[in-house]
Amino acid sequence: MSTSLLGYNMPSPIIVAPTGSHKLANPEGEVATARAAAACNTIMVLSFSSSCRIEEVASSCDAIRFYQLYVYKRRDVSATLVHRAESLGFRAIVLTVDTPVLGRREADIRNKMIAPQLSNLEGLMSLDDFDAGEGGSKLERFARETLDPSLSWKDVEWLKSITSLPILLKGIVTAEDARKAVEAGAAGVIVSNHGARQLDYAPATISVLEEVVKAVAGAVPVLVDGGVRRGTDVLKALALGAKAVMVGRPVFYGLAARGEAGARHVIEMLNKELELAMALCGCRSIAEVTRAHVQTEGDRIRALL
Repeated sequence: MSTSLLGYNMPSPIIVAPTGSHKLANPEGEVATARAAAACNTIMVLSFSSSCRIEEVASSCDAIRFYQLYVYKRRDVSATLVHRAESLGFRAIVLTVDTPVLGRREADIRNKMIAPQLSNLEGLMSLDDFDAGEGGSKLERFARETLDPSLSWKDVEWLKSITSLPILLKGIVTAEDARKAVEAGAAGVIVSNHGARQLDYAPATISVLEEVVKAVAGAVPVLVDGGVRRGTDVLKALALGAKAVMVGRPVFYGLAARGEAGARHVIEMLNKELELAMALCGCRSIAEVTRAHVQTEGDRIRALL
């Protein structure tokens, strides 16, 4: 099941996606998740909204880690986070490009959610500086006031000018944007719809994965997240051309249930399920997982015709 991503070897194509505020699930937060990922020799992508400081996660264990970033109106904030991550040994930047504005999270508004303080923004900006206002959420107000709604391809160029780290673009769901990502110098693209929380009726990522893979045409690796819950889901993604999958919520659930051991158990369980699925499909290695191992709706329609 071994594979590599950006030159880094992994025992399987399953890596930990960036999800925020892990202390909501366990007091040790992202430190516990980082140790779980390290124990499984897999890559963890640390979210900008981590409830643990970058420095805490970096010193918690020896592992390959990427850092997830947003572009703020204040470019100095984004630049500071990038430079901190780079100096602490993070190996790549994952730029989320599907959030120039925050989607309407009605549950947050209804529950009057009080978002945890963003540890890595201490000294730069604070959620306490933003009032939720009438009928809103503090997180939505914070995003509206700080995220740059004019986000464009020029910002990828700007990011490349301030770091030597490879940059992966997260939030690509069309062939057009996939081609533009390659032209902009992205080291990889991540097919993602932000957990389906940004735009109602956005396509499921598995349904657009093959379109993106074909557009990229092997120029850079394509990853996918969203809805990966079984080893068979990983196999389907590989068959449609993904280099690796990113898993978010299941790891969070494991963390909530049993802390570091629970997060580790989730990763190991997915690995075992993938191994079983590959064996039952007659695949001795990742390289032997092909398009022939999955059938899509389009295939059935063509067969009927």
